[in-house]
Order: sequence, then C-alpha cells, then structure tokens
Amino acid sequence: MVADSGLSRRVLLADDHLVVRQGLKALLEHHGLRVVGEASDGRAALQLTQQLRPDVAVLDIAMPVLNGLDAAREIGRACSDTRIVLLTALMDERWVLEALRNGVLGFVLKTQPEEELLQAIQAVCRGALYVSPGVSQAVLEALRTGSAGPAGPLTQRERQVLQLVAEGKSMKQIAAILEISVKTAEFHRQRVMEKLDIHDTAGLVRYAIRAGLASL
Repeated sequence: MVADSGLSRRVLLADDHLVVRQGLKALLEHHGLRVVGEASDGRAALQLTQQLRPDVAVLDIAMPVLNGLDAAREIGRACSDTRIVLLTALMDERWVLEALRNGVLGFVLKTQPEEELLQAIQAVCRGALYVSPGVSQAVLEALRTGSAGPAGPLTQRERQVLQLVAEGKSMKQIAAILEISVKTAEFHRQRVMEKLDIHDTAGLVRYAIRAGLASL
C-alpha cells in the first residue's frame, strides 16, 4: 500500500528498544516495505543511513548517544534524499517545530494506531508533510506563518551534552563521543546549568527526561 511507485521502499529503523524495532519491522514488511537496516542509537542511525541510503529513516526521538532530533538534522545534511519520520512517546511542541524547520516531513506519536506510521511513510515518500493529529494545529500555523518562537533555550551542542550527562557519561566520555576537548565539554555543561537554572546532575537528568531527550 505504501509503495506507490510500484517499487518497494527501503526503510531504516532506529529505536533503542529491540522489541519495538522487531514490531515495527514486522509491520512494515507486512505492508510491502523493505527494512534494510536497524540502529539502537542516533549515531549508529546516521552512519547506517550514510552507508545504505534508504528512502526513509524512521527515528525514535529518545535514543542514546545522539537523540533522534539531532540525528535527523545530521542525516538531512549528509543524505538529503532520505526522508525522515520521527517517532515519539512524548509530545513536545518545541521539538515538532524544530524538526519541521530542519526538513523533517513526518512526525508520529507512538500512542497513535500503527496505520499512522504507514500513512506518514506514504506521505513523506511523496514529499508531503505528515504530522499526527495529536499535534496542535496552532503549532503548524505558527510554522506556516513564521511566527513561532525558538525551539528551546539550548543550542544543539548543549542539548547533546545534556543528553549524555543524563545517560551517565563522564566529561571524558562526552568529549570523546562529541569529538571535543574535555574543557569544551565542561563549558557546555556549565552553560546548560546556567540557562536552565539547574545546579546538580540529578536536576539535569530530570529535565532531560521531561524534555524527551532521555528515558528512565
């Protein structure tokens, strides 16, 4: 039903839960799609997309190492022909706006029926936008008219550092993952704490979980 060109679409799945990937793979293949790769974190999703060049990358937002939102941004830069559908269990209108600003065409809530994902894949393959009905129409109108404010207080790099702190990574590990110096990693962590007015690691973890950048 999704292969409207008569050819089977090639899909990459990225979610840190194996059982979720298995369920999605079974669903998509049942409907004639080809799952050509699977990833359990955002960085692996980026690398596999660069290698495999799928038609569509389906990314969970709350993934370790590199969240789906930032992975989508990097995939858009490196593989402009790959359409992206983001999945999320937590609706945060800021992430919807940022994703749409950065070229993501599909945004699907995990609480919606499975047909939602299939419809989203159909739409993005045509170059159309698909957003779950749960997303406020006011958000889409703000994007259309250009009246939307900033997506959040943190820069992309600060968000990445926040996520890795929430995952329990040390400053040395964060620096290695992001390919920056330990001093730079510490600077970003301090900026995050100042911007959010949070002064301990536990508070940063709670914020990251509420924002959908990390999971329990």
